[in-house]
Amino acid sequence: MDRKSMERLFEEHGCGDFKFFDPRDIVTGQWVRMKCRFGCHHYGKGALCPPNAPSVAECREFFGEYGEAVIFHFSRRLDDPEQRHEWSRSINRILQKVERAVFLSGKYRAFMMFIDPCNFCEECVGPGGDCREPRAARPSPEGLAVDVFSTARKCGYDIQVLKEYTDEMNRFAILLVE
Repeated sequence: MDRKSMERLFEEHGCGDFKFFDPRDIVTGQWVRMKCRFGCHHYGKGALCPPNAPSVAECREFFGEYGEAVIFHFSRRLDDPEQRHEWSRSINRILQKVERAVFLSGKYRAFMMFIDPCNFCEECVGPGGDCREPRAARPSPEGLAVDVFSTARKCGYDIQVLKEYTDEMNRFAILLVE
């Protein structure tokens, strides 16, 4: 599948705001892992979330195995902050379909990082449990130590810290392809 075909596929799935980039531009950091550990309620609970994720060094090595990446941008303003969970779940479902279509086109190494923790299930079975959706579940970029702010900015996106839950959210997913 060439770039033009991928672009059409992304558009067909409603993922029209994207940019191709070099995966060497993915910024990782130990500080991202610390923010997960000391500030995220998913830490230690999700099967795909730290500390149940590869080390920062393993993540860097993994990204280095790819020659091309795509960053997807999604934005939304919600009046009720609790709606963000259903919104991100619906985007992650679309992203899962995009990854599968790219894989089936012959890009067998396609790997998607979702805009948020997987959250397909109301409650993750957690570490050691049998994932209910092992073929679809994927980590978030943060779960793989990606500094989303720096990476998105390197790709030309404007991203700022939200001051209020009702501010427009900017979420990013990353697809690795080869």
